[in-house]
Amino acid sequence: MVPTLSFTLSVLVVLNKNCILQFETNKKLQMRKHLGIFLFTLMLGFSAQLSAQTNAGDAIIGVWETGSGKARVKIIKSGNYYYGRIVWLKEPNNEEGKPKVDKNNPDETQRQTPLLGLRMLKSFEFKGNNLWEEGTIYDPESGSTYNCKITMEDPNTMNIRGFIGISAFGRTDVWKKVELK
Repeated sequence: MVPTLSFTLSVLVVLNKNCILQFETNKKLQMRKHLGIFLFTLMLGFSAQLSAQTNAGDAIIGVWETGSGKARVKIIKSGNYYYGRIVWLKEPNNEEGKPKVDKNNPDETQRQTPLLGLRMLKSFEFKGNNLWEEGTIYDPESGSTYNCKITMEDPNTMNIRGFIGISAFGRTDVWKKVELK
């Protein structure tokens, strides 16, 4: 009987070790599974946040009328930057009836470039909080290029601030979004 008892105890110990090992293995698998789900959720959250920020940056895409009402500028996105071209002029022709050109450009080779289609906003980056910076604005009336920042006041109004050096020494123009039919 003693050998049988010993065999029974050995089998129980082996069974116990296998159960413990199986329990630990299941616990590790569950932890890995939960960790995987957590990491996936975390990546999905970052992706959604980045996507929301990108979409918020796209709020300036569209056609905008300048404060003077003399021009309309179409803003597009290329890569991570925003650009704007003149797509409409209140008076597209000069006194001679010919299309207006960039006659005040400091580069003489550019003075025959038509104003329609001229890129006047360049290389803006969305910084968050309705702010686009690091870009420039070209003023065809003076032939000058200025540092510029854009702030969105509401979905249909944005402030364009051109400046030299720091934005405190500049001028702001309010542009309104044009609803195209």
